Amino acid sequence: MQLNAAGAEREPALAPRTPSSRACRQQALLLSENATLLAGPPPLFQWLSPRERELVLSHGRRRVLNHGQTLFSQGTTHEGIYLIESGRIRVFYNAPSGREITLAYWYPGNFVGGPDIFGTSVHLWSGIATTNGCVVQLPGKALRNLVMQIPALGIGLIEGLAFKGKCYSALVQMLGTRSITERLAHLLLHLVNAYGIRTHADLAHIVGATRQWVTISLRRLQEQGVVVCRKSQIIVRRLDALFDMRDAGSPSCPGNKRAAENMRRHLGN
Repeated sequence: MQLNAAGAEREPALAPRTPSSRACRQQALLLSENATLLAGPPPLFQWLSPRERELVLSHGRRRVLNHGQTLFSQGTTHEGIYLIESGRIRVFYNAPSGREITLAYWYPGNFVGGPDIFGTSVHLWSGIATTNGCVVQLPGKALRNLVMQIPALGIGLIEGLAFKGKCYSALVQMLGTRSITERLAHLLLHLVNAYGIRTHADLAHIVGATRQWVTISLRRLQEQGVVVCRKSQIIVRRLDALFDMRDAGSPSCPGNKRAAENMRRHLGN
C-alpha cells in the first residue's frame, strides 16, 4: 500500500540501496509526537574514521536477508547487534495472547538487536526484514573489545540506545494518552510527510489496534472525503482534517489548515 498526498508527486516504492529517496534518508519509522525523534538518531559510524570503520566491519559477519525473513526472535539468546546496510527491519513485541505491537521500523545506518548489546541475555522483542536487505552481525564479545579500542564507537552505541529508549517511551505515552483514532491520524500524517508502504495489518500493529478497526476507520475517512482508498494506494485529500483528528485530544489548533498547506507545498518540492 502506498500513501500519497493529493496534489503532490510522490516517489516510487523504496528500492534497496537508493540513498537519494526521501525514505532512505530517514533512520526510523515510529509512533511519536516528538518531531526530533522522527528524524532518527545519528548513524552509528558517523564519527568513525575510514580505518576505524574497516576495523569494526572486519569483526562482523554479513548476512543477506529476504523479505519476511526473521533476523532475531523474542526469547532467544542475544548474539550481538546487527548493523543495517540496506533494507528495512521491523522490530515488534509479541504478547502471550498473540497480539503484536510494532516498536519501530529501522533503516540503513542504524543497528538493532539491543538493548543487551554485550551480554547473552534473551531478546525482549523480535526483528524481521520487511524488504530484501543486508546486515552485518557484530558478536557481543567482539563489540565489547572494539569499544575499548574505539571511543567514538562507544559514543555511537550509547547515543543509539538512548534514542531507542526515548522512542519506546514516546510510544508508551501515545498508547496511554491518545485514542486509536488520533494515533491513526498521526501515523498517516507522518507517512505522507516521509514515506510508507503498509498493509492495514501493519498500520494496526503500529497504532495498537486490529486490522479490522483500521479497515473500518479508513472506510469512514473515505466516506468523509478525507482519503481515497484504492487497491494498493491511499491518497490523502484533506490534510487539515487529519491534523484535526490528530489533535482531537488537545486544545484547539487554529493553525492546522496552515500546517496542512505547508506540508502540501513541502511535498510538491
